[in-house]
Amino acid sequence: MDLLGEATTPLKSHKFKSLKLLNVEPDEAFPQDPFGVHYGVLENGLHYYVRKNAKPRMRAALALGVKVGSVLEEEDERGVAHIVEHLAFSATKKYTNHDMVKFLESIGAEFGPCQNASTSSDETIYELLVPVDKPQLLSQAISVLAEFSTEIRISNEDLEKERGAVLEEYREGRNAMGRMQDAHWLLMMEGSKYADRQPIGLERVIRTVSAETVKGFYRRWYHLKNMAVVAVGDFPDTQGVVDLIKLHFEHKQCLPGPPPTIPVSNVPSHEEPRFSCFAEAEAGGSAVMVSCKIPFSEMKTVGDYREWLAESLFHSALNQRFFKISRQRDPPFFSCSSSADVWVHPVKAYVISASCKERGTIEALESILMEVARIRVHGFSEREIAIARAFMMADIESAYLERDQNQSTSLRDECLQHFFRGEPVVGIDYEAQLQKTLLPHISVAEVSKFANFFRTTCSCVIKTVEPLACATIDEVRATVSKVEDNESNGYISLWDEEHIPDEIVTRKPDPGNIASETDFPEFGATELVLSNGMRICYRCTDFLDDQLVYQLFVTSVVPGDEEVNLVMEMTKEGIRAQERDPFTKFANRVRELNYGNSYFFKPVKVKDLQKVDAKRSCQYFDSCFKDPSTFTVVIIGKIDPAVFLPLILQYLGGIPRPSKPVMHFNRDELKALPFKFPSRTVREVVRSQMQEAQCSVQITFPVELKALHVMEEIHFVGFTTKLLETKIMQALRFKHGQVYSVSVSSFLGGNKPSRMGNVRGDIAVNFSCDPDSSVKLVDISLDVISHLQEEGPSDEDVLTVLEIEQRVHENGLQENGYWLDRMLRGYQSRFYEGDLSTCLKAQDEWRNTVRSSLTRSTTQQALQRILPSPCTKQYTVVVLMPKLPMLQRLKSSLFTSKDRSSIEVKVLIGVGAALVLATVFWQYSRRTKNIA
Repeated sequence: MDLLGEATTPLKSHKFKSLKLLNVEPDEAFPQDPFGVHYGVLENGLHYYVRKNAKPRMRAALALGVKVGSVLEEEDERGVAHIVEHLAFSATKKYTNHDMVKFLESIGAEFGPCQNASTSSDETIYELLVPVDKPQLLSQAISVLAEFSTEIRISNEDLEKERGAVLEEYREGRNAMGRMQDAHWLLMMEGSKYADRQPIGLERVIRTVSAETVKGFYRRWYHLKNMAVVAVGDFPDTQGVVDLIKLHFEHKQCLPGPPPTIPVSNVPSHEEPRFSCFAEAEAGGSAVMVSCKIPFSEMKTVGDYREWLAESLFHSALNQRFFKISRQRDPPFFSCSSSADVWVHPVKAYVISASCKERGTIEALESILMEVARIRVHGFSEREIAIARAFMMADIESAYLERDQNQSTSLRDECLQHFFRGEPVVGIDYEAQLQKTLLPHISVAEVSKFANFFRTTCSCVIKTVEPLACATIDEVRATVSKVEDNESNGYISLWDEEHIPDEIVTRKPDPGNIASETDFPEFGATELVLSNGMRICYRCTDFLDDQLVYQLFVTSVVPGDEEVNLVMEMTKEGIRAQERDPFTKFANRVRELNYGNSYFFKPVKVKDLQKVDAKRSCQYFDSCFKDPSTFTVVIIGKIDPAVFLPLILQYLGGIPRPSKPVMHFNRDELKALPFKFPSRTVREVVRSQMQEAQCSVQITFPVELKALHVMEEIHFVGFTTKLLETKIMQALRFKHGQVYSVSVSSFLGGNKPSRMGNVRGDIAVNFSCDPDSSVKLVDISLDVISHLQEEGPSDEDVLTVLEIEQRVHENGLQENGYWLDRMLRGYQSRFYEGDLSTCLKAQDEWRNTVRSSLTRSTTQQALQRILPSPCTKQYTVVVLMPKLPMLQRLKSSLFTSKDRSSIEVKVLIGVGAALVLATVFWQYSRRTKNIA
């Protein structure tokens, strides 16, 4: 299928086409050692993997993989594997009081939730992404991993400090999504130890487990034989890295005696399907999930790899069918997808999940089961598999051509999976040849057979999720029986394959020409202005390759009733889902309080959709694409101008230009969004009905940057928000142990793009915590900010923020997304006057000016200048809390009446008194009836 018509074939694609096919046999085994990796095992049992890779430059992706997860815990240890992971960053033999985190941040390696470590049922992984452009940094980073392996300090004091953070992580997971995932996990793993060993553990254990119990688990299972060190990065050579691993690990020994054997925990299969109709009041919508389990087996031979390719083709083709069904008139579901993944070491799961309208789960389930049964009866069509095959061939071609662009983190993960699951690492060159050899010969029958894994006799679990219980298990069972009867009796018809045009662009436009061309050599960019007025800016990078813009300009969007109804129904479902979510009420109140009655920040209600004129909306959409001269297209990537420019001239230069300008605006005439921050300090509590207690906090400060130095001030905002985030995190988590994470962000949108005028917005501090601790933690956060305003940060604080910003900047320079964003911001800047180069140079100058001026004193002044000074003078606090029962609210108001208006207290007391009287009269009436 030719989507763009004829085009010159890039020279690089010939490299893939010229790859020789392989002569392989199905039983041919893959090498056990990973390809392209310096791999070995130390005498103490530690495995190591070292690989040279230059993306990103001067960075190394490190990991310590441990074959220890929550499934190894005893009943009184449930959650301990995860606690050990937390304690690793708290204290070791060499680092104490979270000094390790300070060290990582000082070298630009950011620390954050789920960013440096993870614990699953079967393994624990510690990860670091560190710079290696300075002597000793790599050695220090490897020594950190060595500390994790045998030197984690587990004392009563360490444990008490970390309990709060772990509890908060536990609490964050007890939302609607977490409860639904837990329920499905229990159904899938029923009858195995995995069912009761989710990594987060039990709240009771987190609160009460002793340091001795945690220490015992660590000493029992953290044996070097169960560990692997992985280092992938921009190294001069791999031997030097291996020598560093030996330097820090070779002398380490575990406790005397043989290393523990990791037991295998089996998950029993079942022929009878398991059904669940799960009602979740806070669910984001109605959904259906069909999951089937099969034993996991390692990929060891070419035949295994071919089987994996056929499986991938199956899911790709099935997902294409599901997508087409979701776009039919009155579809049974909004979206649906199929996938396969290894859930735990013994089990691979095939999963189909769908989202649907309210009260539509049974209809969605029948459609899913019927489609899989259709494939079992009739198979896929040749066309469906040809399309899926073309997608997979394009993917492997892209991976092969861009093999020098592989990120070190991805290659690190490959090595970890080799260690944990025995996945072969064969190299992209060989894999590309193998796929090119095998894919064309995989038959439709080979692909279609995977539908058998979705039979209800294949350890099947079917679950519906609804905000209000509608579906019943009897209805689910009846639906399964109905589909099975239709299949066995031959009542299932062939798939009705729709006609797909061979070309999307049916008539090629007449090419335009280049009206002007400007080179920006200092940024490696070129700007073209085409004959129709459209501006094109492109930058050739050696980063990843990643166009049907033409159709947007020449095709009118005319909505049919079916499309309008579908979009409206999906939008209504989305709005209802938000209204059920406790956090939506919280977020809406934050916006209402901070931005007043501004239309842009108002939540959309279902009743608002009645005012939407679909045809008028589409007419407006069409009008936005009538004049190409109002558009600037920025393209970043590994592109060949000889191939790229003819396409640009034909498909973008060929867009017709209207006789009169359309939607031309003067930036100085555009209005800013109207919003006004409260002039006083406001603290509010938002009470929301919750299944389980959750608490979120947002502290917001108004910001107004003066126009004269606005761009420098924006950079100061970036540095100060990072400083605030680091210092508040140190206080709330590392000192008081009360939160899992803290984020500090800025909003500077809504201002008109005029070159004149100040920039307004806000800076917000967000965290979640125990509801009972929220007031105290707000005050601690304000104290931290006040101290920074009054005393200033330390020299170490400033250097850390500068280092983190520099490392983020260096990484960005190697990413297409960074350059795309930077070019777009250049064109959209209030200082752009037709010369992109001048604007980009100014951006660099502003950044460098702020970086060079950043000291304790200038940072303190920036905090005083950007935030209200003192910070306690003007701010808002909104706290999300669970809704209390009436009597508890009455009690709460009586004890906190000094913070409430007297009218509110009187009303609550009156209501409480009425309730007491009503209860007395009810009891009296009951007693008199009994006497009678």
